[in-house]
Amino acid sequence: MSSSSSFKRIVSLPLLALAIQLLSIHSVLSQSQDNAFLYHKCSDIEGNFTSRSPYESNLNSLFPRLSYSVPSNGFAALSTGNKPDNVNGLGLCRGDASPSDCRTCLATAIPELRKRCPNNKAGIIWYDNCLVKYSSTNFFGKIDYENRFYLYNVNNVSNPASFNTQTKALLTELTKKATAGGNQKLFATGEKSLGEKKLYGLVQCTRDLRSDSCKACLDGIIEELPNCCDGKEGGRVVGGSCNFRYEIYPFVKTA
Repeated sequence: MSSSSSFKRIVSLPLLALAIQLLSIHSVLSQSQDNAFLYHKCSDIEGNFTSRSPYESNLNSLFPRLSYSVPSNGFAALSTGNKPDNVNGLGLCRGDASPSDCRTCLATAIPELRKRCPNNKAGIIWYDNCLVKYSSTNFFGKIDYENRFYLYNVNNVSNPASFNTQTKALLTELTKKATAGGNQKLFATGEKSLGEKKLYGLVQCTRDLRSDSCKACLDGIIEELPNCCDGKEGGRVVGGSCNFRYEIYPFVKTA
């Protein structure tokens, strides 16, 4: 097995637009790479804020609170300030990330998001170990259909039809585990035998969602498998509310 896999990134624009934009970006992601930058998006829909404004002050107050609150259990959703300058934000770390890895990811992601979206009233950034999102609107508990992108391995499997079926079956089973009663992390991993090989999977939702909304979110992105990663050895659909990943090599961190 080679130490790295070549991936392509596809960004899915808002579903109402029914458009997918192929980015001419190629990445080499090591299978053992701990905290790879994945993607970011600055939203212009909510407008911009000015320097030293109340909104900027609230945003600067929100991010340290997220940095402090998230690592203890891997998630936090917080609001700062009063309307019309209030800011809502959340941080989520991957379910298998240690508190230390979570803290490190946030320490990287938050300054990078501020740099990439310097005056936007809404933005989101994804790393392999975490995502950070903020907005002037209250998005808590609502499925994010606007922010979504794909990553897939450029290598093809030998039997795409069978592999696609097995991949969907694994991710569907993991969705049931992630949304079962008592699973407060809304996170599940697992594997499936493919003869001499194995297929590994992961699903996760942000914990501001109820379990039924998490299931709806995951069911929706699993249906995007044909668009995302048809017959590919590995792939992800990554959104602002939920994501999945599958590979033919183990990628989940173990204690």
